[in-house]
Amino acid sequence: MKVDLLIQAGWVIPVEEGSVTHKNHALVIHNDKIIDLLPIDQSEQKYQAKTVKKLPNHALLPGLINSHTHASMSLMRGVADDLPLMDWLQNHIWPLEQKWMNEAFVRDGTDLAIAEMIRGGTTCFNDMYYFPDIAAQQAIKHGIRASIGLIVIDFPTVWAENSESYMEKGLALHEQLRHQALITTTFAPHAPYTVSDEPLSKIHTFANELELQIHMHLHETEHEIQDQQQKTKQTPIQRLHQLGLLSPSFMAVHMTQIDDNDIKLIAQTGTHIIHCPESNLKLASGFCPIAKCLEAGINIALGTDGAASNNDLDMLGEMRTAALLAKGVSGDASAVPAITVLKMATINGAKALGIDHLTGSLSIGKSADVIAIDLDVLETQPLYDPISQIVYAASRQQVTDVWVAGKQLLNNRELTTLNIADLKLKVSEWQKRLKTV
Repeated sequence: MKVDLLIQAGWVIPVEEGSVTHKNHALVIHNDKIIDLLPIDQSEQKYQAKTVKKLPNHALLPGLINSHTHASMSLMRGVADDLPLMDWLQNHIWPLEQKWMNEAFVRDGTDLAIAEMIRGGTTCFNDMYYFPDIAAQQAIKHGIRASIGLIVIDFPTVWAENSESYMEKGLALHEQLRHQALITTTFAPHAPYTVSDEPLSKIHTFANELELQIHMHLHETEHEIQDQQQKTKQTPIQRLHQLGLLSPSFMAVHMTQIDDNDIKLIAQTGTHIIHCPESNLKLASGFCPIAKCLEAGINIALGTDGAASNNDLDMLGEMRTAALLAKGVSGDASAVPAITVLKMATINGAKALGIDHLTGSLSIGKSADVIAIDLDVLETQPLYDPISQIVYAASRQQVTDVWVAGKQLLNNRELTTLNIADLKLKVSEWQKRLKTV
């Protein structure tokens, strides 16, 4: 049988039920889909491929899914480090956005983020920022899968003047993008303290009608909870539950300030948690008790947050931090093992975004979103368990090849759809401008 691509690897880790790692296997790709997984010798007998990629020292994995980003904020990487969240936002990030936010900022910042993510093995990102139309345009241009947040905030910005306007523009963008193969949309109300009840109720209605996910910062800081309780005698989670938002369609981002009752409510409603450990640590926002949440049956996905608060979009690093932090917070060294955190970065993210029928595992019939990690470097030797080495020892520089829907976006560490020299020039120009504020 003639096929498009045969990738022969030392290990294939599908991230399916059972957590099996296949040694010396080949992944068969045709018409952008995975059509077979079998031993290398059998693959050579059964298939004739236009392209054969031989990676005997590599592990093949599903592409990593960054379930929470503010992609174009990459241009503000390191601009206001070592500050608490509200000081960081109100006195540094928001003033910069007020002065410089425009389509060009989002275009160039998104390109920077996409380049970094592809080089680190991310094949899908879930974004929340202004000018989502531009972020979608750049994702399509560069061939990466993306979930584009239809942002909603009560106050005016350069993108829209009020919540009604945000929703109108968001709905129009959803309609414009709904036939794009690599793009999905989610409603993205920013946070409980920036979106009032009326727009949240409308978002709930529209999300149900259009079968869209909702993506929102929630219980990120102690101040957020105290402020809500003073105003309404409710916690933000209680308020959102009363409005009907908590459900399998809702992604709660951060969740660093939650107790056993909150965990029970999240589990009962089927709400997903998007865990961003490095950003939470850097802003001293707190710890999401993911070991308890996993034990309660909650689906937990992994995100980096924006590079302005992380300061990278490195999902391999995020996996390691998530695993180690969970052990420290729970006091249990066996909590959140390597395979669990790998699922958080792949199939769990796909479930949260409602695209697990398309991606998130190397399953036959799914899109060929595949990454290859070179394990034959000193830093990952000796090799006893590929999954443990990837989570606890490997770096993103070991990602050599990336495919999205069968199209190669990284070939032996070289980007195929972005020009690094041109991108660096644009980033340098933005740095000069942003330094003036």
